[in-house]
Amino acid sequence: DRIERETGRLDDLIGQLLLLERLEARAPDTEAVDFDLCDLLNEVVDDACFEASATNRGVELETGPPCPMRGYPALIRSALDNVLRNAVRHTSGGTAVEVAIDCGEVGAEITIRDHGPGVPEEHLETLFEPFSRVADARERSTGGAGLGLAIARRAVEIHDGRVHARNHEDGGLEVSIRLPLAAQQ
Repeated sequence: DRIERETGRLDDLIGQLLLLERLEARAPDTEAVDFDLCDLLNEVVDDACFEASATNRGVELETGPPCPMRGYPALIRSALDNVLRNAVRHTSGGTAVEVAIDCGEVGAEITIRDHGPGVPEEHLETLFEPFSRVADARERSTGGAGLGLAIARRAVEIHDGRVHARNHEDGGLEVSIRLPLAAQQ
């Protein structure tokens, strides 16, 4: 059983490294398509809710009207999924991760806020670098290799977007993803 688990972890790690390499080369596997960012976010949140409920956590979504976008939905899904799963992992038990999307004429901003311990200020700048891990998250039990947030940043940047993290004034970490809606890929 342990060999199978470790083999699975290595397989996941190799897959993440290959995806990161493709993103570094700005070489998505598909053509850009039109999709609704709100629908995609709803799907990611639904998946996260299922996982969060198993650990006495929740995910709350504040969404609005459709938010049409052109790009690579699989990459945006990966970015949202990595940031949201990270937030669910680090939010305190009995709390909910807050997810909101604000869609304007030229861009969308998605915020994902957990209610965990936050991140030491000195780590905020490197949080989205490959293999970057905050000291408390270095335990093997968290299962991460420090690639998820790096993948998220690269996926967002391919869409000419930006991702930023800050400690929320009321506690926890807040990640903001800004995406232009009319970007031609």
